[in-house]
Amino acid sequence: MDVFLDTNVLMDVLLDREPFVADSQQVWLLAERGKIRGLVSAISFPNVYYVVRKLSGVRQANRMMIMLRDVFVPVACDEQVLQQAIDAGFKDFEDAIQYFTALRADADCLVSRNPKHFRDPDIPVLTPSEFLAAHDFA
Repeated sequence: MDVFLDTNVLMDVLLDREPFVADSQQVWLLAERGKIRGLVSAISFPNVYYVVRKLSGVRQANRMMIMLRDVFVPVACDEQVLQQAIDAGFKDFEDAIQYFTALRADADCLVSRNPKHFRDPDIPVLTPSEFLAAHDFA
């Protein structure tokens, strides 16, 4: 199963953000253990790096890049994705990029902490807890 993770799910785990970390970490672990194919937008890497570097320094940000690289498959954000994101009229441009990158990757679903930001989606958009409740990976 190809599961696209929004940057906010990654950040919940990497920054130990309560009360979201537990469910987000469960989804991360499914990707780490190969039970799902975890996809992320290539733009998630610089976004995570920027935030972690500001909060925790360059060494920690570099460690986070290695963790992301070793667990997730980056999906390119190309001209088509940018055109779709610009034209879509999302309130949040970064959400639009995440959404159209997930579509471009032909993901089975998009896991985000903010599913309401994705109106009338063409693929299921679930919170981490909704995703975990809907699938049995035992």
